[in-house]
Amino acid sequence: MAPVAVRHGGDHVAAALQAQGTTVMFTLCGGHISPILSAAKARGLRIVDTRDEVTAVFAADAYARLTGRPGVAAVTAGPGITNTLTALKNAQLAQSPVVLIAGAAPTALQGRGALQDIDQRPLVAPHVKRFFKLRRVAELGPAVAEAFALALEGVPGPVCLECPVDLLYDEASIRQWYAEAAGKGTGLADRALRWYLNRHAERMFAGAAQASTPARRTGVLPTAGDGAVAAAARAMNRAERPLMVIGSQAVVNAGRADALAAAVGALGIPVYLSGMARGLLGREHPLQRRQARRNALREADAVLLAGVPCDFRLDYGRHVRRSATLIAANRSAKDARLNRRPNVAAIGDAGAFIEALATRVAPQAAWPSWLENLAERDRAREAEIDTQAAEPGEFVNPLAFFRAMDKAAADDAIFVADGGDFVGTASYVLRPRGPLAWLDPGAFGTLGVGAGFAIGAASARPGRELWIVFGDGACGWSLSEIDSCVRQGFAPIMVVGNDAGWTQIAREQVKMLHDEVATVLARTDYHRVAEGFGAAGLCVKTDAEVPAALAQARDIARSGRPVLVNVWLEKTAFREGSLSM
Repeated sequence: MAPVAVRHGGDHVAAALQAQGTTVMFTLCGGHISPILSAAKARGLRIVDTRDEVTAVFAADAYARLTGRPGVAAVTAGPGITNTLTALKNAQLAQSPVVLIAGAAPTALQGRGALQDIDQRPLVAPHVKRFFKLRRVAELGPAVAEAFALALEGVPGPVCLECPVDLLYDEASIRQWYAEAAGKGTGLADRALRWYLNRHAERMFAGAAQASTPARRTGVLPTAGDGAVAAAARAMNRAERPLMVIGSQAVVNAGRADALAAAVGALGIPVYLSGMARGLLGREHPLQRRQARRNALREADAVLLAGVPCDFRLDYGRHVRRSATLIAANRSAKDARLNRRPNVAAIGDAGAFIEALATRVAPQAAWPSWLENLAERDRAREAEIDTQAAEPGEFVNPLAFFRAMDKAAADDAIFVADGGDFVGTASYVLRPRGPLAWLDPGAFGTLGVGAGFAIGAASARPGRELWIVFGDGACGWSLSEIDSCVRQGFAPIMVVGNDAGWTQIAREQVKMLHDEVATVLARTDYHRVAEGFGAAGLCVKTDAEVPAALAQARDIARSGRPVLVNVWLEKTAFREGSLSM
């Protein structure tokens, strides 16, 4: 593509994004950001537009997780930025590097009642690593480069750039707009206003013509000290029952996922995978354990938590017994010590730490027996699931459904999880095929990520088979984005577990309060909603219909058309007592 001239502030932003290696931007259009979108398109970036700003940020989040590079979203001012807050907080807690470009009212009119003018900094700043409030055109390009570097360094996370609209259009147009705003009056106040606006424009555009596009910056991978690696190696080499739990932060350096998997294999230590680390070892690795993690942690005498804090998912550290040697590898010193002080704190990239550890740990004689004990426990639990999956009912057994889906999905499938009870059941049965093939919201437990994550995944991994596992409650946030998928050629297979309720909440609420208030939904025809947006829709009501429906759904998706499978579920007691606090 021929070089594109820098004509205005929007071009400065687009040129800087291009220099950082950005190839796709997620957005919902708005007048405050139009020059950025137009300039980015002219430079060859793909502009993926959504129906809700929160979806655009969720898409950028998923794109970042799968590529290891910051995902970029651009939204308009005011309600455009407030609509992103849930996704920003989700990215912050999931430690995803996202760059959010936010429009804003003209610099000269902020605080004077302009369209969609609010003070955006106090709303956004708590949820990002830094909020850039830009005031000069020459700042735009350098701020983009700094935002990319900041999003990736240390503990990754989102960064926000506020770009007022008068920084984005060409200087002649803005000066003409200011001249018209000042009027032609001859009074002192009129002349003073013209002088002020002229001086304001001079400051705003100073140096813009000479501004260069910053080069892509390469960050330094944070690594734990050699002392931490040596201490952890000593603990593992003397352990009889070592165990690892690997979480999302360990795979934030996406390009090292295969090397990390090889290091885990070399260590020879049994491992549980969570979050984005699911699938790291493929479907049937002999070291991976999937069931009864709590019991295994309580029995282990040395535990490595790699990119995993002791939060509610580990019962605030109580799952690891006090006599065990606890090793915490984490980019965040706070997370490494959350609720439980480790014996060894390895502050740095968790994946790099495991790679370093693998060169110093040798499998011990006691480990095969420990591995077999855990494997036997897995086999027993899988047999229990098989028994429950065989239980007949009027509608589809969710365990049987996921057994069939796991069998049907392609070897390159990516799974997006968006829901409560249905997704919780999926986590026991579905087996991600390889590294970076499972997307869930993370510690925030956010519902509504499904369509955005799928759009981001389809943009990052075109050609891969893509499944969204929706609860019927969660899917409500994503239905309008079926239109976004249809228009832009994304073809996810959307599976809605339709049990007509917010079941994860209802389980405990009804038992404890004897009241189902606000937890009841309907057996809605979600497949017909999908058809209305131009996708295909299938409805499955019995176990016997499942295999054919899944095969048909895959055929439709391969043809380039999104498809929604509305699965009427039988109520089960599989996840009783699963409510987390």
